[in-house]
Amino acid sequence: MQLNVNLKDCAYPITIQRNALNNIQETIQTNRKVMIITDSGVPQKWIDIVSSQCLDSFIVTIPNGEQSKCFKQYEELLLEAIEHEMTRKDAIIALGGGVVGDLAGFVAATYMRGIDFYNIPTTLLSQVDSSVGGKVAIDAGNYKNIVGAFWQPKAVIIDPNVLSTLPQRHINNGLVEALKTGLIQDKELVELFKQDDLDIDQIIYRSINVKRKVVEQDERESSLRKILNFGHTIGHAIEGAYGLDTYLHGECVAMGMLFFIDNKELKEDVLKIYEKLHLPKVPGYDVDTLMNFIQHDKKSSSSSITIVLVKQAGTYELQEVSYDTIKTYLERGPYEK
Repeated sequence: MQLNVNLKDCAYPITIQRNALNNIQETIQTNRKVMIITDSGVPQKWIDIVSSQCLDSFIVTIPNGEQSKCFKQYEELLLEAIEHEMTRKDAIIALGGGVVGDLAGFVAATYMRGIDFYNIPTTLLSQVDSSVGGKVAIDAGNYKNIVGAFWQPKAVIIDPNVLSTLPQRHINNGLVEALKTGLIQDKELVELFKQDDLDIDQIIYRSINVKRKVVEQDERESSLRKILNFGHTIGHAIEGAYGLDTYLHGECVAMGMLFFIDNKELKEDVLKIYEKLHLPKVPGYDVDTLMNFIQHDKKSSSSSITIVLVKQAGTYELQEVSYDTIKTYLERGPYEK
């Protein structure tokens, strides 16, 4: 299966195919210097398959986890590129999850003012979400993605076979982002989650197709692309307050979505899906602590924030609300209509 992202200034293919990892030369120009950025959690066999197809490559492995999306790691990667005498004609391949994609993409966007970037996501979360769209960034302190750029990949290669080495909790973590996509834009995608056996390939395809269409209409998140933040307003705050040692990103997004599902029956359906995915319940939280994170979110203005409300599966409403309104949602809790 292949999709194409068509933007004003560029276009690129998204390949969704089993065994695609073994044929990256069909998509990537590999007869040049290639920096492969991966992390310590990516199995060596996937790294070997990719590097063996690149004539002149070197591998840089960063520590696994969100803590690698920092200035220090960013600088070290830039210095690696300089040491290997990379030029503007060379390329960076991200081979890993969302952290690798965000960090490697930001290095590609800023090294010599921009070089070619290819994304090969190895987690379900990055396959259904962050690998497409060109949002690349690092964190500062406890604030996620606060320093970044828009830098579109030249191509995205998604091979569902790589999920065979992924722990079930991380697969479920990615499924949440796919469910989010369905809740705002694709009712049939939500229905796929009600089946006894989940069709992962179709879930990836439908999720990416929604993401592709949204990005084409709003590359730089000035309007429509904001709908992809469904669940992230409060989800990011929980992430910041509790840390990724406690909850994964998708688990936090799942919690955040519950506050903004404005339909009792739909919320009950979603909670049943959460139960099937063994997702954690929303912890007891301090309202003021979460509000502090929300007010420092990069999507906030000085007095308001845009939230995404879902009243029916496959639909959304964007609302600009005050911080007092957000506080009311937090005080009401996630399990009330």
